Amino acid sequence: MESSQIYKQVSDHYSAASKGTSAEYGTTIAKSFGYSEEELANIPEGANLGLSCGNPMAIASLRRGETVVDLGSGAGFDIFLASSRVGPDGQAIGIDMNDDMLARANKIKASKGADADNVTFVKGVITEIPLESSTADCIISNCVINLVPAPEKPLVFKEMHRILKPGGRVAVSDILAKQPLPQKLRDDIAMYVGCIAGASQLAEYEEWLRGAGFDEVIISDTKGDLNVYLETAEDGTRKADCCIPSAASGSCTGAQASSCCSPAESTINTTGVSEKTDLNEWVGSYKIYAVKK
Repeated sequence: MESSQIYKQVSDHYSAASKGTSAEYGTTIAKSFGYSEEELANIPEGANLGLSCGNPMAIASLRRGETVVDLGSGAGFDIFLASSRVGPDGQAIGIDMNDDMLARANKIKASKGADADNVTFVKGVITEIPLESSTADCIISNCVINLVPAPEKPLVFKEMHRILKPGGRVAVSDILAKQPLPQKLRDDIAMYVGCIAGASQLAEYEEWLRGAGFDEVIISDTKGDLNVYLETAEDGTRKADCCIPSAASGSCTGAQASSCCSPAESTINTTGVSEKTDLNEWVGSYKIYAVKK
């Protein structure tokens, strides 16, 4: 796929996602990837669209007075949470290329009044981040870098390195491929905008980080269940008529094991899945940490 086609499809998809989903759906997805009840209680209404694939806040170790930058901030889910951790003397900056997401995020910010004075949303692409060099103490991102076309992904890591202060750190959640993905899957634009088909392999990620100048690189599989996107109904409950093949056995489990169900259409992440697919067989949710030398 051409880069221009990918960006157009991604933008269209996230414009649609910006219209929102149920709070119950977003909560179920977030909890499945490690967000606590306390964290979710501190996120403003409408910011959680169920787009997470991990919890970068768990490894960011944010401190009061720091500047944190969220790449692909969407409606502000992580950046509003980060803003409370860096406090009024810190800065929380969200970068996103999608006008509809930015509009939603800024509307939520306005509703918070003075409590969000340390939050700023900036339009931009993460291959050319519109911030000065040595701006950030920490960069977070949640299930976004995989959406960048493969030839441009090294630019993301170089930009991360540029805008970080010396000693600054990266704390990212992303979907990575566990094995080479079949061409049929890579060519599926619905799977691409759903954060699956564009997943890179761990070795590539590490190469890009180290090539950009990062040290202390840690990339770890969280063992999160990506089938949650297929199994979760809009009301946040598990779809009763759905069974997902077991990653271990390759066969279906659960009440409908005798006749594996067709994959349901997920509201957000995997709309368009056309086959019985165990997402965990191909990709996983990873946490990525690195430090600028």
